[in-house]
Amino acid sequence: MKGTQTSAKNTGAVDEKFDGFTDEERGAMKERAQELKASARRGPRAAKADAESEVLAKIAEMEEADRVLAERLHDIVKANAPTLSPKLWYGMPAYARNGKVVCFFQSAQKFKTRYATLGFSDQANLDEGTMWPTAFALTELTAADGARIGALIKKAVS
Repeated sequence: MKGTQTSAKNTGAVDEKFDGFTDEERGAMKERAQELKASARRGPRAAKADAESEVLAKIAEMEEADRVLAERLHDIVKANAPTLSPKLWYGMPAYARNGKVVCFFQSAQKFKTRYATLGFSDQANLDEGTMWPTAFALTELTAADGARIGALIKKAVS
């Protein structure tokens, strides 16, 4: 009687399944869908005031380390680019021009990462040569960091 052989290909857990998106990513997509529905229901005049209060409320819900970074970043953006409108984008604070996101904050806690992120979209005017950064890891914001971010924000909206 021959012994049973197992395939070398199947080395993972039996019940392990890859769905393509993590629970956190699916949650962010659901939040984005809710944001779009809420935006469609609001009138254009109410949208700006409501959006900023939603951003501030979302920041207030964050764990302390992320909240401190997000509050400081919000102040830096408002001071250096008052024309940008705060809004929620995938459940995170973002800042838009003409409805298109220019920069955004992603908390470390939301996606269970080592650090928070300040990101810039292709709407940001940060192009330099053939390569430039579009996201920055944040662990804290010193005065020098705040000044550098302020300069990046000004350049992004120029």
